[in-house]
Amino acid sequence: MSAQSFLTTGRKIIAIGRNFSEHAKELNNAVPKSPFFFLKPTSSYLENGGAIEIPRGCEVHHEIELAVVIGKNGRDISAAKADEYIGGYALAIDLTARDIQLEAKKASLPWTASKGFDTFTPISEFIPKHQISDPANVDIWIKVNDQYRQQGNTKDMIFSIPTLIEHVSSIMKLEVGDVILTGTPKGVAAIQAGDIVTAGIRPEEHQSDLLQVQFDVIDRVGGFVHVK
Repeated sequence: MSAQSFLTTGRKIIAIGRNFSEHAKELNNAVPKSPFFFLKPTSSYLENGGAIEIPRGCEVHHEIELAVVIGKNGRDISAAKADEYIGGYALAIDLTARDIQLEAKKASLPWTASKGFDTFTPISEFIPKHQISDPANVDIWIKVNDQYRQQGNTKDMIFSIPTLIEHVSSIMKLEVGDVILTGTPKGVAAIQAGDIVTAGIRPEEHQSDLLQVQFDVIDRVGGFVHVK
């Protein structure tokens, strides 16, 4: 097992919430004083070129994120040693059925369903660690139908990647192939069937995007129906 095979061998997706202050504010959420996270199933992965499925009756929003792929097992990892546990990176989109999430929050219920649908974690191929020399200075962007929706840089994170690794590993063991979604900048918005979603990532040392991904958006046939 290696970090490179995270799409098929990784055991969990750890998604950090509200790690960009402007994103927290746009959703009328408080800016956190310490990191918090939720889990997504690895069955929600969607490889580059796949089709995002919109469940019936759902309003689905995109959230572009830098993904950290864990390279070796560890727990109680200090921030000072966190870099030793990073195997590489990826570019990911955390999709959210926003209406389901808001209903769950109002009822003080878990909102796993809003994040866990099949195809709700579109993600790039593995990016070797050496290709991103400074993960704290990486441009990420997402377009819908060739119009920019989100453009941000990881330097604006509230909590750094080492801090996130320290926090998460103090609660649960991190294992090879696990993915940490590190948070999204402002600009989240809805997508719908017929849209084309593209996204890219550019580390500081690159003159152009290191990679880009593209996904069609379609209606999901069958399965869940959200009744409002």
